Amino acid sequence: MPHRRIAFVASRAPAAQVALTRLSNRYGQCAPEEADIVVALGGDGFMLETLHATQALDAPTYGMNRGTVGFLMNEYAEDDLLWRLDAAEEAVTNPLKMHATRTDGTEVEALAINEVNLLRTGPQAARLRIAVDGKVRMEELVCDGALVATPAGSTAYNYSAHGPILPIGSEVLALTAVAAFRPRRWRGALLPRAARVRFDVLDVEKRPMMAEADGTSVRDVVRVEVATEPAVCHRLLFDPGHGLEERLLREQFT
Repeated sequence: MPHRRIAFVASRAPAAQVALTRLSNRYGQCAPEEADIVVALGGDGFMLETLHATQALDAPTYGMNRGTVGFLMNEYAEDDLLWRLDAAEEAVTNPLKMHATRTDGTEVEALAINEVNLLRTGPQAARLRIAVDGKVRMEELVCDGALVATPAGSTAYNYSAHGPILPIGSEVLALTAVAAFRPRRWRGALLPRAARVRFDVLDVEKRPMMAEADGTSVRDVVRVEVATEPAVCHRLLFDPGHGLEERLLREQFT
């Protein structure tokens, strides 16, 4: 078994901090920039933070659940960690890039591993125009919001909004409405992975909206463009038989 330089990182949750101390004492600790593998201790939210923070590094990330939600995490155990890392299966995902324009003309870009979503911030339903690859596909969607989700993120907010679960290798994105009012019960569409989606907010002063990409929130948006960012690759490690493909299938039969 090759020697592995491990960078343990942890959320601020007490259980994660205890695990950080115990594992780093047992297996050693190094800086993420020098590591062969990054081990993230926390929940799914912390895993997303870790992937964003280490996206410029070549090291893959192996998560162990010390939080409340653990879809992207492996089970926590202190024994045989080196064997588990050696046997782990790798899944590679690309994030989405959000380009949001606000009413004052300022622009914000952010990456999202799970989804980019738009939500109304006022008391009235929002009105959106949706274009795909430069062609308007829906002149008006009256809704509480809409989102574009990756396969890796399709079991998160997308699934709660009744969007489809996407196989990890499906090369598609989910475009899902949140509480669509008109067209009535419109649930969305499946788009090619390379598609570029543009949302234009209609009647922005009366029906304001915000956009969000993995914690980066932009209020008072007038236009939001979403596309896959192939230049960024996130490498996630999972125990054999518990990879993203298996987890996505299991979600559909529980």
